[in-house]
Amino acid sequence: MNERLVEFLVPAAGLVSGLIGAFVGLQNRALLAEVRKELAELENRVIQRINGTYVRAGECQLREQLVHDKLSVIAEEMKNRNATGA
Repeated sequence: MNERLVEFLVPAAGLVSGLIGAFVGLQNRALLAEVRKELAELENRVIQRINGTYVRAGECQLREQLVHDKLSVIAEEMKNRNATGA
């Protein structure tokens, strides 16, 4: 009787151990996928924040040139108004 019990318990213990290992492995994969997803979302938020805060040097130069052009146009208009006496 003891031999039959041992013949049943040993494979059953191996099967249970394998099932538990598979279950833990699947949980680890799911947790890792969740962490990766959260990390990607955080990375996107950081990049959006940086892009919204900082301006590239080229864009700054273009903005500065545009302001200078507008000021030149306004100054020219003021000169023309003063010259015509309007």
